Amino acid sequence: MSDSTPPPASPYAPIQPMSPSDEKLWATLIHVGGIFFSFVPALVGYLVFKDRGPFINAHARTALNFQITMAIAYAVSVVLMLVVIGYLTMFAVAIIILIFSIIAAVAANNGQAYKYPLTIEFIK
Repeated sequence: MSDSTPPPASPYAPIQPMSPSDEKLWATLIHVGGIFFSFVPALVGYLVFKDRGPFINAHARTALNFQITMAIAYAVSVVLMLVVIGYLTMFAVAIIILIFSIIAAVAANNGQAYKYPLTIEFIK
């Protein structure tokens, strides 16, 4: 007697790839979110969307590496505030984040790849 019942279905649905327009939208939002919320949007975007498509994976990873690098620069700026120059470096970091995040968001919205300058690659 053989049991011909099929194996139980997996409780997890297979990961569905995102449409190109959704990938562009989320990549743009991840870059813009970094202006206001530091590395949090990039981290959430990377963890949630990394398996949903190569475009969103690349943009989320790039944004996360950039935001982590800028968080380190902010920490160094706080230490340098003891020598007064930290106020200048903190202002410079804020301007760098604003400018490069906007450039990255425009590139993502146009469906282009973007690599931030001044970035340490923590996540490969």
